[in-house]
Amino acid sequence: MKKFTVSTWLLFLIPSILGVFLFIVPVPTEEGWVVPIALLANWVAGFIEPIAPWIMLIIMLIAALGSVFSIARKVNEHHTVSFFDRLFNVNLFWTIVRIVGAVFAVMVLFQIGPEAVWSEDTGGLLLSPEGLLSFLFTIFLFAGLFLPLLMNFGLLELFGTMMVKIMRPLFRLPGRSSVDALASFVGDGTIGVLLTNTQYIQNKYTQREAAIIGTTFSVVSITFAIVVIQRVGLGEYFLPYYGTVILASLVLALIMPRIFPLTQKPTTFMNGKPQESMSEEVPEGYNVVSHGVENALSKADENKSVAEFFKDGFKNVLDMWIGVAPVVMAFGTIALMLATYTPIFTILGKPFEPYLNLLGVPEAAEAAQLMVVGFADMFLPVILADGMIESELTLFVVATMSVTQLIYMSEVGGLLLGSRIPVNILDLIVIFLLRTIIALPIVAGIGHLLF
Repeated sequence: MKKFTVSTWLLFLIPSILGVFLFIVPVPTEEGWVVPIALLANWVAGFIEPIAPWIMLIIMLIAALGSVFSIARKVNEHHTVSFFDRLFNVNLFWTIVRIVGAVFAVMVLFQIGPEAVWSEDTGGLLLSPEGLLSFLFTIFLFAGLFLPLLMNFGLLELFGTMMVKIMRPLFRLPGRSSVDALASFVGDGTIGVLLTNTQYIQNKYTQREAAIIGTTFSVVSITFAIVVIQRVGLGEYFLPYYGTVILASLVLALIMPRIFPLTQKPTTFMNGKPQESMSEEVPEGYNVVSHGVENALSKADENKSVAEFFKDGFKNVLDMWIGVAPVVMAFGTIALMLATYTPIFTILGKPFEPYLNLLGVPEAAEAAQLMVVGFADMFLPVILADGMIESELTLFVVATMSVTQLIYMSEVGGLLLGSRIPVNILDLIVIFLLRTIIALPIVAGIGHLLF
């Protein structure tokens, strides 16, 4: 094994351990067990509560105006794509979504236009001082800033290398795909999709492999999971909740690549060449642990700049603020209006009612509609559950399913459609429904054990 200095070992161990502590290890508080990142977010949120909605309004206006300017500007084909180009240069659909989100935010804070948009049951619920978007401002700030602790110092490389012998036989994927999956779990589903898309374009994944990774392993991040479970008032159950998410996701990862539509995807690369047998053997003289440790230390050795650490962190923060907040405001307000003033989700969710009754989930009629609304955005089921669902068991099921369903159009689904990964809207609808049907018995079963 290659020799590394003590400083490199410390550069790997200290940030990785600190990252695991901040994002994964809950600590006791007066409100129960809370992950330190959420604790920091709550602490800062208390100070800025009165102005948080106005800060989010400014962010959404910047997102909308920046995207409009980006579409209007003609970029030279030789122009180097900067971070801000990627941040604002989205397609026409997502530009419209950002504009709608900003318009809704203005209507809510100034209480202008139809009351259906800014009432306390719709947009006002999202953008109040205690609302979801105000909390997202602080949780994204700390989560994005400290995310490089998990991403940049070798933790992913260590576990990615150690999982080489697992990914191919279990999930029909190359060992390197474990890094994509881990990036989603500890970072964000969008990170996993972007990693997968890049490697697919480079002909490192076949069409089938890219589709499997993008739709099966781009699981919502720990950060989003924290927001979801706290939203339903079950923050003290974070560990069993996230354990259930992981268990259900692993079961789905075993099943989904073996059934339609993923099994029908071609085993050819993007350039049309067929898949050949690939060797992912550990080099002679190594085992998976020693090889993983060497990869991790090599990665840590590349990231000695403190300035780069904070630069990467602030890029993550801006990505979350600009990319997610307007989408949550737009989709959330529209869905809340539909839920408040129309029976559409009740109708669409009706087929799930007998299924939920069969699984012994209380308030099945109310929960059934929440099983389908997650396709629009993962936050919507827990937002709509507020005031609708009283049973802690049902709230647990709704919160867990909203994360486990994975395909939500406001982020991962939209990103998949905009990428080169070979999936279409019908694929995503089928995958969403199959994930819901398969995961529900697992989630409901664990919920019965907890409540």
